[in-house]
Amino acid sequence: MLFKTGALVLGTSLLWLGTAAGAQDIKPLPKPAPAPAPTQTPAPAAEAARAAPATDPFANIPPARAEDVRSLDEIVAALYEVISGDAGKERDWNRFRSLFYPGARMIPTGVNAAGKVNARIATPEDYIRANEKFLEGEGFHEQELSRHVDSFGTIAQVFSSYEARKKRDDEKPFVRGINSIQLLNDGNRWWIMTIGWAPETAAAPLPDQYSKKTER
Repeated sequence: MLFKTGALVLGTSLLWLGTAAGAQDIKPLPKPAPAPAPTQTPAPAAEAARAAPATDPFANIPPARAEDVRSLDEIVAALYEVISGDAGKERDWNRFRSLFYPGARMIPTGVNAAGKVNARIATPEDYIRANEKFLEGEGFHEQELSRHVDSFGTIAQVFSSYEARKKRDDEKPFVRGINSIQLLNDGNRWWIMTIGWAPETAAAPLPDQYSKKTER
């Protein structure tokens, strides 16, 4: 994954906080403004608020393609596919959104020049805002190399190594790393709950079992 903020690119091929060239500081998201002091609510308004239906957390999640979420293999493949493409190709961001459970988190990590480990907790919307211009302007192809899966009941954890190129036929990737993906099966489909990722560095090369392409 990759996460790009301003001049910074961090993280995996799923672009974001971390670069192939080296780790950088990951700046925390701004803190929300302090909440105003509570005021006493008149009894009728309080009763109306309690009676009002709760907001549906799934209301803003676009419908998913059935073939994207039927299996663990398919949702992981869709994740890589939806962010990849040549320069000038618009990404299908509603397809991207449809893969994530409400409240899902994307967490790029890295090590800065001072040797400090950093992480940033963000949402899929944060990822889109940070990376859309780069992905569509520069071109970006992220491909899975190898995978290890552990599962129990309705949950699964996937360690998925990747490599990324600006053009699919570039000889060498500009970044490699591992995506740690947590998923849930709700009985009808698979959902991505969390993705945490770390880029490969000289001090932390990919282990042998994750560094070679495995056909699936």
